[in-house]
Amino acid sequence: MKNFAKMLLVAILGGGITLGAYQYFEKEAFVTTTTSHPISTLPVTYKGDPLSSTNADFTEAADRTVHAVVHVKNVQMALRPRNMREYLQGGGEMEKGLVGTGSGVIISQDGYIVTNNHVIDGASELEVSLNNNKTYTAKVIGADAKADIALIKIDANEDLPYLPFGDSEATRLGEWVLAVGNPFNLTSTVTAGIISAKARDIDEFDGNPQSFIQTDAAINPGNSGGALVNINGELIGINTAITSQTGSYVGYAFAVPSNLARKIVEDIMEYGNVQRGILGVSGAPINPAVAKQIETSESQGFYVKSIEPGSGAEKAGLKNGDIIKKVDGKAITKFADLSGYLNTKRPEDVVQVQVLRDGDLKSLPVTLYKLSTYKINKLGVEVKDIAKADLEDYGVKSGVVINDVTREDLERYDLKGVVISKIDDEPVKNIDQVQKLLTKKGNTDPMSITFVWPGGKQQQIIFQ
Repeated sequence: MKNFAKMLLVAILGGGITLGAYQYFEKEAFVTTTTSHPISTLPVTYKGDPLSSTNADFTEAADRTVHAVVHVKNVQMALRPRNMREYLQGGGEMEKGLVGTGSGVIISQDGYIVTNNHVIDGASELEVSLNNNKTYTAKVIGADAKADIALIKIDANEDLPYLPFGDSEATRLGEWVLAVGNPFNLTSTVTAGIISAKARDIDEFDGNPQSFIQTDAAINPGNSGGALVNINGELIGINTAITSQTGSYVGYAFAVPSNLARKIVEDIMEYGNVQRGILGVSGAPINPAVAKQIETSESQGFYVKSIEPGSGAEKAGLKNGDIIKKVDGKAITKFADLSGYLNTKRPEDVVQVQVLRDGDLKSLPVTLYKLSTYKINKLGVEVKDIAKADLEDYGVKSGVVINDVTREDLERYDLKGVVISKIDDEPVKNIDQVQKLLTKKGNTDPMSITFVWPGGKQQQIIFQ
């Protein structure tokens, strides 16, 4: 199985930044703005008898969808050397170039559009073309790189066709779906298939745990950000990735569930960023190896190895060794079930967590909390506050812990869980202090960072 997994290539639809048939240059950047304008969607009511696999008619759903799916062009600025001297010394002139293309889905009459973050990442300019060939310049409202969802907007001065969000949690295996996008730089193209799996975790392929809808509807480069809809024309997913040895469709395609996409959109519009509700536990999904290690006959669930101090899980009474079986009645058979459901929740939401403890089932109400993080872009890491009790393992009195690595070239150093105790020899207490210290420094100013590993090993590194 491992050998098979290694042979597969996850192709972010359109190849990451290289989304369509064009590739002139690449530039790493992230653009985000905020807005407080409300968003509204109207439900679509399907009139007719229930559809079966033998009499399904996709014409009405297809007609609704194609007019609400748009073509997105990502244009960026780059320094172009005009001669060999400028090439060697880094000179030149700024030019626009088309990095790639993708798709997007109109979700409101006034021009809000959902797409993938990798479609718009680093854009100096975004050009959106409707199915009627009208073209507009779009602005980025906000984005969530982890979920690969972005919200952009165009001003069309007219009511636009749009798709209402459906309930992705209510979808069923074997249900007919349509995938609509702009593969190979064509206008809106419709393909049909079924839902092959739900809560699919492809962490094995791209290192970013997710909970995707898997479908066998044909999806190819350029479909990024396109719509996955049910036969009633409701948006149940945003097409995001495929697994392929060639980079083209071979039968496995993945979409971000609409419940998660809608929550991200609402967060961006109301708060300006994504609000993540954290349970406060860490552990591992139950599999034969884990079951043998913890000596349980259970074959499914999530084994709780540790509890975050001060979290809602600790306050609710969850304990090390508990096995989470359900959350709000949703069965937890693997990690993707747990993470996928919790990703649709916000801080202060209360969820009912059913755990198996010493052979007995217990239901505990847990209040989710907000995980506060801060990105140190110069270092390529994301840090969060750490409980004082956990600092004892590092032998320091204060610091922040590296929660994630945002630069691919640093992932091999296994920095997650390492504490930053000092910046420029000044002790660090929390992420607010980190932010204040770094805002005083210029992008080219040197910076001294003291890293501390569990057990107390320290290393000071100067970043230029």
